[in-house]
Amino acid sequence: MRTLCSSTLIGEFFVIGFAALVAMKDPGLAASTVWLVSGIAMFLCVALCGVITRPAGTALGWALQIALIASGIYVPTMYFMGAIFAGLWWASVHYGRKIDEAKARFAAQAAQSAAPGADTA
Repeated sequence: MRTLCSSTLIGEFFVIGFAALVAMKDPGLAASTVWLVSGIAMFLCVALCGVITRPAGTALGWALQIALIASGIYVPTMYFMGAIFAGLWWASVHYGRKIDEAKARFAAQAAQSAAPGADTA
């Protein structure tokens, strides 16, 4: 799960940076505010890569997805991009857990067959 979710988060890191460049063209937004908010969101993307396997990691990732969609208020394209990344996040979590379960079953089978006295037939 960690690899898939981290890949999604790193993709979001870049999308947030590009969205900040677009948001800077809005005369109603101060450049310092745009970069502060975008910088925090970009930092969270990277920080979540390290805590994704913890219990709250997935929930924080969902919160980031909601914030990404909500950023469409200032950059309308982010409604679409946020929805795409929310779908990718769901797939990363869902299939990542399935992969982790399959790896655990495979490791248990390998450990069982390597145990002393195991059937070698």
